[in-house]
Amino acid sequence: MNPFHRGCLAICGLTMISVAPVVADELGTAPLEPTVLAWLNRLGYGPGPGALARISALGIARYVEQQLHPESLPEPADLKRRLAALETLQAGPVELFLEYGPPSRPRANNPTAVRDARQRANIIVDQAREARVRRALESPRQLQELLVDFWYNHFNVFAGKGLDHLWVADYETRAIRPHVFGRFRDLLGATARHPAMLFYLDNWQNTAPDARGSRGPFRGLNENYARELLELHTLGVDGGYTQADVGALARILTGWGIQRQGRHADTSRDGFYFDADRHDYGDKILLGHTIKGRGAAEVEAALDLIAAHPSTAQHICYQLAQFFVADAPPPTLVARLAARYRETQGELRSILILLFASPEFRASLNGPGKFKTPLQYVISSVRAAGLSVENTLPLIRVMQRLGEPLYGCLTPDGYKFTESAWLSPDAMLGRLNFATALGAGRLPLGEPANAQFPLDAHALRAELNAILRANTRTVVATAPPALQAGLILGSPELMYR
Repeated sequence: MNPFHRGCLAICGLTMISVAPVVADELGTAPLEPTVLAWLNRLGYGPGPGALARISALGIARYVEQQLHPESLPEPADLKRRLAALETLQAGPVELFLEYGPPSRPRANNPTAVRDARQRANIIVDQAREARVRRALESPRQLQELLVDFWYNHFNVFAGKGLDHLWVADYETRAIRPHVFGRFRDLLGATARHPAMLFYLDNWQNTAPDARGSRGPFRGLNENYARELLELHTLGVDGGYTQADVGALARILTGWGIQRQGRHADTSRDGFYFDADRHDYGDKILLGHTIKGRGAAEVEAALDLIAAHPSTAQHICYQLAQFFVADAPPPTLVARLAARYRETQGELRSILILLFASPEFRASLNGPGKFKTPLQYVISSVRAAGLSVENTLPLIRVMQRLGEPLYGCLTPDGYKFTESAWLSPDAMLGRLNFATALGAGRLPLGEPANAQFPLDAHALRAELNAILRANTRTVVATAPPALQAGLILGSPELMYR
């Protein structure tokens, strides 16, 4: 442990732990030795009350199988009721634009009308945040929720850019969530067609310079999406593409955009529209392959080519291994995962099965673990505390203060999942302040706000005793009773997954 790391952890006077194995099981033919808790932390947002006993009785292999097939896990009726009440999550991009978008003329020239429309539209992102937090807290489909966060950041869209505040919720619901266990090509295609991505990375304006529809804001090539699609979404920065490939892909993507108000009335509710009048119909050379000029079909052919590229297999599998195993994942593991990607044409569930059965993954569960992002830390703390949350807003605000506002990452690379991105003295102080407030019952998570009480430190310690190191238990036991719950929730054991 480097001095900087040690100093951060010393804020609460505790040190990291490595919990001894308590369970053995099988996933396929691979022996699984690490603790139940390690699996709960790595494949989800950590344990809730009684989870350790339930998973121990179920067995690790069965637990992992259920998580890989979330449709086998019914969601609680109360969670389904709460999600159904978030009405903007049920609407498509066109409906959201018509209902909450900027006012049309003549009101579009009225600053007050524009401001009022924007404020009214805030409900969309508010409800998206509510849904994300509530699912992470309450859904038994923990791996699915973790993967939604992973893939949203991989294909990040910033809610604060222009019209994207209207569409990020639908983007997560329809472009990300249905595909996290499917084929990478399908996930790539769903994000490539969604108005949120096309607006965020400006492809909705991408136009062949000499096309019939080249006029006004639709004049000339825009390479933003083409570049990020190759650099971030697929091949990776060292994936072997050139600037010529970026230019060729941008030409392929001309006219690939969104429905505009008052036009294209026959477009479906998903808001996607291919404008043939703005497309470059010349042939293109992409990654050494000729893409014949034939309209929207060029994009599908290009996505097929890019998704099947060996560099895409390497890049995607590196990121999955980094997320689940270590900030610098073993190259041998990444190579085996990439081979599975190529063998299965990017079947993500199959890649995950191989990853979870790997000796590298199992060994990592016995180590210090992966440092939690603010979202992971806040959600796992509330789950560990066993709290029933009526009001998610305090948790959303804490994540923002800790540097991870939901849907608030400005850059297309999304939030990082590495320790160096989140571990600092200020960050640790912020987390400990949150742990203290949560333990003392000062966060208004119930209705009414004054219904909150300090957590029962004795019950919390009994639930988490198996994961707390001896010196952590000593520090907690000798602290004033009012501080004990906060010390448990602020311990190093709770900072890692």
